[in-house]
Amino acid sequence: MSNTSTTSELLRALRFLKPYGKQITWAIVALVFTAGLSLGLVQYVRIIVDQGFVASSTTSLNQAIIGFMFIAFLQALGTFARFYWVSWLGERVTADIRKAVYSHIISLHPGYFEANLSGEIQSRITTDTTLIQSVIGSSASIALRNILIMIGGTVFLFITNPRLTTVVLVCIPLVIGPIMYFGRRVRRLSRSSQDQIANVGAYVSESIQQIKTVQAYNHQEHDRAQFATHVEAALDVAIERIKSRSFLITVVMTLVFAAVGLMIWVGGQDVINGDMSAGELTAFVVYAVLVAAAVGAISQVISELQRAAGALERLMELLDARSLIVAPDKPALLAKPFRGAVGLVGINFAYPSRPEVNAIQDFNLNIEPGESVALVGPSGAGKSTLFDLLMRFYDPQTGEITLDGVRIRDLDPIELRRHIGVVSQTPAMFTGNVSDNIRYGKPGASEEQIVAAAKSAFADNFISELPEGYDSFLGESGIRLSGGQRQRLAIARAILKDPEILLLDEATSALDAESERQVQLALDKLMKNRTSLIIAHRLATVVNVDRIVVLDKGKVVAQGTHRELLSSSPLYANLANLQFSDHLTAGLPTAGKLDVEPAQNGIDQTNTTRPASLIGL
Repeated sequence: MSNTSTTSELLRALRFLKPYGKQITWAIVALVFTAGLSLGLVQYVRIIVDQGFVASSTTSLNQAIIGFMFIAFLQALGTFARFYWVSWLGERVTADIRKAVYSHIISLHPGYFEANLSGEIQSRITTDTTLIQSVIGSSASIALRNILIMIGGTVFLFITNPRLTTVVLVCIPLVIGPIMYFGRRVRRLSRSSQDQIANVGAYVSESIQQIKTVQAYNHQEHDRAQFATHVEAALDVAIERIKSRSFLITVVMTLVFAAVGLMIWVGGQDVINGDMSAGELTAFVVYAVLVAAAVGAISQVISELQRAAGALERLMELLDARSLIVAPDKPALLAKPFRGAVGLVGINFAYPSRPEVNAIQDFNLNIEPGESVALVGPSGAGKSTLFDLLMRFYDPQTGEITLDGVRIRDLDPIELRRHIGVVSQTPAMFTGNVSDNIRYGKPGASEEQIVAAAKSAFADNFISELPEGYDSFLGESGIRLSGGQRQRLAIARAILKDPEILLLDEATSALDAESERQVQLALDKLMKNRTSLIIAHRLATVVNVDRIVVLDKGKVVAQGTHRELLSSSPLYANLANLQFSDHLTAGLPTAGKLDVEPAQNGIDQTNTTRPASLIGL
């Protein structure tokens, strides 16, 4: 990135400082105050030398020492104020940046996360913001203070001895040159270093999340080797960055102190010749050392600033990411009461990561309010994709989806999703306790409502047996629960939300027979008078829904009741034959024997033994 764009990024970041004008003012006052006192102390050094040591005056020495100690006390107070306000600003701005980035990230469309690793995003929000905190809360303060000392010290150098000061001015370009050259290199390496660290974080996160799979496949040694590769790559870049910074500091300090040595030699000649007093030379040398130290400190800070600029660039990339799913300027409103009619007309859709392959093709479907519709078909038929489109995680390339006749593109996505409840095959559990996870469906729900929802999902029994009941900690992704228990909590979450439209993705697949029966009864109650779309992989669970829609390669190939489809849809009849034959051959218990012979054989193909309430998911 060029110097111009770097400056632009830094200026954009200044907006996070804008709300804290008062604190910035106090910090600047403290900075100026302490820098001025540091320069003022040198004058007392001159007085001590000329009037105390050289003139051998005890009175003058005592007065100078008292003044010196008073200024030193003021310097300590000023340093306290400077450190407090600057550190406060660093922590406050870092917190604001983290909140801004996180708030923006969770509003992005899901397609964004197909191309961006969650571990890398996490690294940017944590590690990169820590670098910025270090710059604002420490490095910036050091830089500003040393700039003031450098400028003030140079002024006093001119006042003390203009001829010697010329030596300082001649040396400045020799110092600035290496700073500019190596600073750009450090910045590039810093960006690369942060990228490598993000790769390390992403690998750790993925391995820990999938630890059972890692160990089940005895993949530990391979993962150790891969992780070591990522760590070594990060180390190599970090070492290159350290070398550049070390060389920069070495060059700068060598040049600066060579100039100081030259000044002492020239000034010593003036003292010997009587052109300067010993106190003036001492003050000049101290000012020169202060200026040299300030330049050295600034060179180090510039390296830190370049490193932080790389981190800031990565954070700005996140803030600049634009969601493809946004609310219209003037969102439409759904009629009240909302009935729950769903319409899909002429839908064609391809995922952004696979634009050449249509996941949904020429799709048309109308669902009446309160109707239960099952979506069946082979893997890759587009069932889950339809759920993504209904939730408006993606927009179709052509066609429209409507709720009660209103295009979902015209609705605020928040309003759209307020009316939809989802229970997936692999329900998401969040770090927290049982109540927190159920309350996710309705953040303001009372404890009584949570318990009622759990009872309706037949989850209350196992929750009561947990060590701390509804306050029991579930661990990351609900790792302390079985699959069936997680499923029932997810169903309780949907019951608590009480939506008009239900999207059910094989929601009882993880349950044993008894739990499935109990949960199914609860879902029967929940689905009553609600529009329900059900993804079904096991046909035995959807024989009693109002309508079954058969999908293949993103198209509707047939629709009707179970009995109708056995005779009219070869694909459905084949799926039914395979599934029910497998159950019978394996000797597995079934909900009731399903005759799947063609209708022309004159055999009743309905399920005569499965209870009507068990319309599975």
